[in-house]
Amino acid sequence: MSKLLLFHTAHSTPKIHQRSFTTILSRPLSIPSHSKCRSPVSLFPSISSSTLHPHLQRQSFSFSYSFSTPAFDDSSSSTEAQKEKEEKVGSRSGEKSETEEYPSGEVEYEKMSGWKSFVVKFKMLIAFPWERVRKGSVLTMKLRGQISDQLKSRFSSGLSLPQICENFVKAAYDPRISGVYLHIEPLNCGWGKVEEIRRHILNFKKSGKFIIAYIPACGEKEFYLACACEEIYAPSSAYFSLYGLTVQASFLGGVFEKIGIEPQVQRIGKYKSAGDQLTRKTMSEENCEMLTKLLDNIYGNWLDVVSSSKGKKREDVENFINEGVYKVEKLKEEGFITNIHYDDEVISKLKERLGVQKDKKLHMVDYRKYSKVRKWTLGLAGGRDQIAVIRASGSISRVQSPLSTPSSGIIAEQIIEKIRSVRESKRYKAAIIRIDSPGGDALASDLMWREIRLLAASKPVIASMSDVAASGGYYMAMAAQTIVAENLTLTGSIGVVTGKFNLGNLYEKIGFNKEVISRGRYAELFAAEQRPLSLDEAELFAKSAQNAYKQFRDKAALSRSMPVEMMEEVAQGRVWAGKDAASRGLIDAIGGLSRAIAIAKHKTNIPQDRQVTLVELSRPSPTLPEILSGIGSSIVGVDRTLKELVQDLTFSDGVQARMDGIVFQRLEGFSNATPLFSLIKDYLSSL
Repeated sequence: MSKLLLFHTAHSTPKIHQRSFTTILSRPLSIPSHSKCRSPVSLFPSISSSTLHPHLQRQSFSFSYSFSTPAFDDSSSSTEAQKEKEEKVGSRSGEKSETEEYPSGEVEYEKMSGWKSFVVKFKMLIAFPWERVRKGSVLTMKLRGQISDQLKSRFSSGLSLPQICENFVKAAYDPRISGVYLHIEPLNCGWGKVEEIRRHILNFKKSGKFIIAYIPACGEKEFYLACACEEIYAPSSAYFSLYGLTVQASFLGGVFEKIGIEPQVQRIGKYKSAGDQLTRKTMSEENCEMLTKLLDNIYGNWLDVVSSSKGKKREDVENFINEGVYKVEKLKEEGFITNIHYDDEVISKLKERLGVQKDKKLHMVDYRKYSKVRKWTLGLAGGRDQIAVIRASGSISRVQSPLSTPSSGIIAEQIIEKIRSVRESKRYKAAIIRIDSPGGDALASDLMWREIRLLAASKPVIASMSDVAASGGYYMAMAAQTIVAENLTLTGSIGVVTGKFNLGNLYEKIGFNKEVISRGRYAELFAAEQRPLSLDEAELFAKSAQNAYKQFRDKAALSRSMPVEMMEEVAQGRVWAGKDAASRGLIDAIGGLSRAIAIAKHKTNIPQDRQVTLVELSRPSPTLPEILSGIGSSIVGVDRTLKELVQDLTFSDGVQARMDGIVFQRLEGFSNATPLFSLIKDYLSSL
């Protein structure tokens, strides 16, 4: 019950930089600002994109991927010193060289031929009834709350990143869709997913169709997406919180001290801050350094993109943010939004734009209905060459517990089964491992690393990182031949923390007693939580942690073709943003799933303009709880915190490769938090 063994963990598109974090606690952590780390800074960055001119062209298009750009996409703000460091990394990391070129994966639309356009129209005539969409319709999508990197079944609630992106692609080709109307509200996801969505917005605009954003409640992340749209509208009463960014770090050392719990923690790596949350009352200098660097990267990126897309100077945007603007009228005056309108007024403008009479209803199709339209109907079914896609999202476990659902995290034995099926099959030309995980069980991570290495020996394997691929998540990714991450993907976190709780003082306070009879020198290592570790036990803990760290670091060096000494410089439990990870040889290219696909084509000698079929091996099957929750969420279940606590007490019997408690976003409902602290958090918040 008192065990806690953790491995530390650490998530664009070209020219867009982004980053985000997670923690062992499922709540935002507070961290000092910039250099001295004394006062909190504000976090929740947003990013803008350029205002585009509306075009209403009802044409059919096809696309191809252009081949260009080096593995590391340097931004214009890169310094000479950083370039020299990248060259040094490339020269010392063998095949992981900066000079190696990969296709960019950038989408280029071309008008469909008359025959193909005729075939698409014929397919629409024979499509299923639920695929029928009226000509001149507007696709509406409400982006808010959590966004999963997994595909969702029809009974699952919430948004799915793959389905959002697919809807943009389909809408660009669909002659029945005139444009897109986005409702953007507070998002609970990382910057990797935000960047992927933004990339698809920009790609959609290449079709010549309009895309308009409506933002009733907006922070930096939401504004980042909205600025990629052609026009931005907001009601006069809209909530805008463009005040800057903060990082927060919480510490339980004082709480444990008062209630009689003594965390006994052994950490390996000076940036290994997961244990700090349990033992310290303030932030360490190393943790402050790491978080400040990440925060500066995010904030700098936000300012660069917003200023570029709005045609303003960076310092002007920063001054505007520092004024603390909250009036929507001021945002309109300064050109940050197009106009002030309510939803019905925006719809009236869309009617006028599409030539619909005022007394007629505007035909609209929502996200859920349009997700049922098959790509085949629009002539986007793909080619004969197949690429397998294996999605791995959430905390890592070795086996599935009786209390978990099929969608609750990464179950190693299930992922391994999928990896082996791809390796043994001749139908797949390559494989893409899509990772969105802060880590988890170290053994499970290592077993998957081995299977991915075996797969990579038989066919090209590309790792594509989403919001975060840190610690155990990075452990998986580093087995691939090529790693692709967003500029703000949280990655690395190659470090280890191990320890247990001494509950002796707590037991004494509440009058509880526990006695243990044992045989064997270390038999009571985990059984005796009522006393501190003995000297022999503490020494064993330290050696165990050091051994786990050495294995992780050495395998990372092997996987990345890097000397161990060089890997040690970038390990030590440090979390890196994707762009910084690229310059240090931890990843190969900056981009999203589209670039990973383009690289997979490149590795298998498939022409970039040839379509391929992506075979999703992680397609969901609806479960009874999901069906019931779709009918009414109150029907199902045990309290989530208690369920996770029982899982933790029953199955956490090994070292964890998990990222620590760092947050650059709200993490309410995030499943990767340690249940014990969720329980403490819930109790304290109820006082």
